[in-house]
Amino acid sequence: MKYLHTMIRVRDIDASLRFFCEGLGLKETRRTENDAGKFTLVFLAAPGSPDAEIELTYNWGSTEDYGSARNFGHLAFRVDDIYQTCAHLQSMGYTINRPPRDGHMAFVRSPDLISVELLQDGHLPPQEPWASMPNTGVW
Repeated sequence: MKYLHTMIRVRDIDASLRFFCEGLGLKETRRTENDAGKFTLVFLAAPGSPDAEIELTYNWGSTEDYGSARNFGHLAFRVDDIYQTCAHLQSMGYTINRPPRDGHMAFVRSPDLISVELLQDGHLPPQEPWASMPNTGVW
C-alpha cells in the first residue's frame, strides 16, 4: 500500500493556490482540466515530501457550501521556522488561529476553512508577539 493524496474541495482555485503555494510553499505537481465533468484537479506537494500530495478539486460553477464540518481534521506540515512561516502568512492576510506560543505548533485555516497545523522542526524558544497572543476562532 502507498499513500497517494488527500482531496480538498475548494470554492476559489486562485485563492487556494495563493494560500497553499505562496503562503505555505507547496508546489503544483500536475493539473487536470475536465471539460465534460466541469472540474479542475490541482495536485500540490511540499518540496520535502513530493510523494505526499494534496488534491485541490474545483467544481466549475458550483454553489455548494462545503462548510466547515469537523469530520475532516487537519493537514499538518513540518516547517523550518514556525515564527517566520506564521509571520509570512499573517502578512498575506491570514489569521493565525492558534499562535505558536510554545515555539512548536500553530494552526491556520485556508480560504476554504481547511485547518492546517504547522509544526516546528524541533522546538524554538517562546518569542513575542506569539508567546502572549491569544487563540482566534476555531481550528
